[in-house]
Amino acid sequence: MLSKRIWICVAALALLAASAGIATAQLSSEQQLGKYLFFDKELSTPPGQACAACHGPEVGYTGPDSNINAHGAVYEGAVTGRFGNRKPPASAYAGNSPIILHQDSNNAWIGGMFWDGRATGWTLGDPLAEQAQGPFLNPLEQNNPNAKIVVDKVLKSDYKDLFNEVCTDSTKYYECIARSIAAYERSSEVSKFTSKYDKWLDGEATLTTEEKDGYDLFIGDKAKCNNCHIPPLFTDFTYDNLGVPKNPENPFYTMPPKWNRDGKNFIDYGLGGFLKNAGYGQDVYMPELGKMKVPTLRNVDKRPDQGFVKAFSHNGYFKSLESIVHFYNTRDLLHTCGGQYISPGVDCWPAPEVNQNVNDAEVGDLGLTTTEEADIVAFLKTLSDE
Repeated sequence: MLSKRIWICVAALALLAASAGIATAQLSSEQQLGKYLFFDKELSTPPGQACAACHGPEVGYTGPDSNINAHGAVYEGAVTGRFGNRKPPASAYAGNSPIILHQDSNNAWIGGMFWDGRATGWTLGDPLAEQAQGPFLNPLEQNNPNAKIVVDKVLKSDYKDLFNEVCTDSTKYYECIARSIAAYERSSEVSKFTSKYDKWLDGEATLTTEEKDGYDLFIGDKAKCNNCHIPPLFTDFTYDNLGVPKNPENPFYTMPPKWNRDGKNFIDYGLGGFLKNAGYGQDVYMPELGKMKVPTLRNVDKRPDQGFVKAFSHNGYFKSLESIVHFYNTRDLLHTCGGQYISPGVDCWPAPEVNQNVNDAEVGDLGLTTTEEADIVAFLKTLSDE
């Protein structure tokens, strides 16, 4: 664990140094192009869905629709009735995720993008850029039949002159589109480091008693949050199976067999599923079944108003910070829901979606009091950027 922390802290410090250098700068040409691309609704087939449809700035670049978040938490693609199988991860603070690799010293996979790590970075050397290429060609998202269609739309756009200025090699136009989006997501407009927590670190703000107590718990050995959500990025880019239940409202369960041959029996195996599909043997993928990428906690509570619902975990099962913190604390203490146990989070929790490889060392029976849970939530709310 210690060597993993050292490794990720070095990477995090490098990102902080880079972000500090552009904190007051205007967007570069590449970043501005990426911004145009990110918000362009014409780049789907049919037109109408931009990247921002699933990654809204007002909520920390994740799902921007309160009603969707309150239910299935999975967003509809450009084609009516088509849904993916997971809630949108945040596209902010993702730029320092390394090319995915297996770190033998910790027996852990680190890096990549998407919840399952399938944007590996093996092709472009940049997982964030590879992630940006994915939704354009995904029939359940922006639904373009090929990369050329996307490029042709950009060449006809209002910002085509900027595109030609930034992307000078016509054989790599689609790669340049992806790298420009990644550059924007790395910019100080998206990954800002302007939260109350950051101001507190700089001596420009004071945490309340509850927030400070929550911080002490967060980095301490009792709550163990810091084992995976390492400041300043509040992730270590690894993968975990937290034992999250299935979200029964996930619209992917009702998708036709063309997209979901298992119907309501679909199981999301996360990193293990990706590794299996990539051709790895059972000795590699079996220990990773059910594991999802550890998300950044920056902007975890960022929302336009207090009535706005945000969803948490890869499938959006949890609808509040309070509920997911309570799950971390009590998962192994309550009964499995069923029979006389019918109130999740009160007298039971539903069974995990994937029973294998559940983390029982850092989650499940933390021994936190109700006040300590509330203090952790109070601290997490300090991580929202202005």
